[in-house]
Amino acid sequence: MKPDYIFWAALAACALHLLEEYSYDWKTWAQKIMKLEVDSTTFFVTNIIMLFFGLCCAEVGWAHPTFSLILPAWMVIYSIWFHILPYVRSKRKFSPGMITGIFLFLPIGIGSFNVALNTGIQTKSLIIAGVCGILLLVFPIFLLKTKNLDFFKP
Repeated sequence: MKPDYIFWAALAACALHLLEEYSYDWKTWAQKIMKLEVDSTTFFVTNIIMLFFGLCCAEVGWAHPTFSLILPAWMVIYSIWFHILPYVRSKRKFSPGMITGIFLFLPIGIGSFNVALNTGIQTKSLIIAGVCGILLLVFPIFLLKTKNLDFFKP
């Protein structure tokens, strides 16, 4: 039996993570440290979409693990890329979201893949989920970086 609760735990972790990012002003931190032109609306819309995506993953569960494992893959990559590495690069400037990233995202994300491996999910599915997790991470950044290009303006 595969524990579907792990995807619901991932969704709950996302909600707590967003609370931490909001409480410690991730938006301003991202502007200063990561040089991302993110505004409040973009921050909120992106996070609402992530919660809906997480809800979809939790609902689908192990019926389609390639899809559902995208969220745990994103959680691991996001924790490393947007919290741990910037913390190190900024000479230990706290990254809002790092607490839940380290103590929730990494264990739940890695745990999800561990369950998948132990229950016989094909390596191909794990790789596809990982690649899709990376794409899910990159997509909002791509939108931020290209939104002011003439091609995308009405």
